[in-house]
Amino acid sequence: MINIPKDQRPRLIASLRRYIGEELELELSELQGELMLSFVLAELGPTIYNRAVSDARAFMSERVADMEGSCYEPEFAHYAPQRRK
Repeated sequence: MINIPKDQRPRLIASLRRYIGEELELELSELQGELMLSFVLAELGPTIYNRAVSDARAFMSERVADMEGSCYEPEFAHYAPQRRK
């Protein structure tokens, strides 16, 4: 399960309670909001986490592959041989 810092949990619970209230017209108690958050983190969290890690890995792989092109400087370029006319 994904661990959320204690200071962030109340805001997440309030957000869930507000969403459920507006979209489903149900009123959740604080305890029900806490249980819903725990469920979402346990059930959906790993899928979301794995996708985020996969996206980050792909992003970094692209950057590393492009590293040679963006970080390479030709050596001895000032007196590089020029083509004769």
